[in-house]
Amino acid sequence: MRRDTQHVLLVLLGGALLRIAADDTYLRYVRPSHRWLLLAAGAVIVVLAVTGLLRDRAGPPPHEHGGHTPWLLLAPVLVIALVAPPALGADAVGRAGAGNATVQASDVFGPLPPDDPAELPVAEFVQRAVWDSTGSLAGREVVLTGFVVRRGAAVELARLTIACCAADARPNRVRLVGNLDDHATDTWLQVQGVLQEGSATAPTGLVPTLTVTAATVVPAPPDPYEY
Repeated sequence: MRRDTQHVLLVLLGGALLRIAADDTYLRYVRPSHRWLLLAAGAVIVVLAVTGLLRDRAGPPPHEHGGHTPWLLLAPVLVIALVAPPALGADAVGRAGAGNATVQASDVFGPLPPDDPAELPVAEFVQRAVWDSTGSLAGREVVLTGFVVRRGAAVELARLTIACCAADARPNRVRLVGNLDDHATDTWLQVQGVLQEGSATAPTGLVPTLTVTAATVVPAPPDPYEY
């Protein structure tokens, strides 16, 4: 492969990083705080590629290297430009297993938001349902936002939590019962309801049950993950 072709491929790769970091596309793959890392990496790749291209054009003809491995750099560019993979959804939750594997114990839970109903992240609702011995959720109306997951006849609301990027995504799930229409998998819902106390147990996979009093279809948020 010609060296100038390699430089052009690097420019395309760096441009692809800049492209997804310029809007909310990058939120499908990494945390919001990583935007500047993507911008910096894309800028460095473009600058190095352009510098190498100008240097080769100004100097003697460079030695050409055989092989087609550098063409692999084109793969992520084509994926971003042509496919634009969506954020993880119900399929990722299904592959993770039948329980809430992300539930961790906490010694102290802060007070719930004063608003009624209280709007909570799905992960916090699950953790409180499993571990909060003070019963802060008892009889309290809450609002959760997530996407629909179906397991047979059961309908669940799920949200994925990431530490760094989509590769380490872990699901948090809530079983929904009550006033609920028939919604397709991956439909984003905002649901209001009350925890069924004692539902988040080992036999249920630490998945709490929410008795739904209202459910509204909402657009998928620009940032689909929790942290």
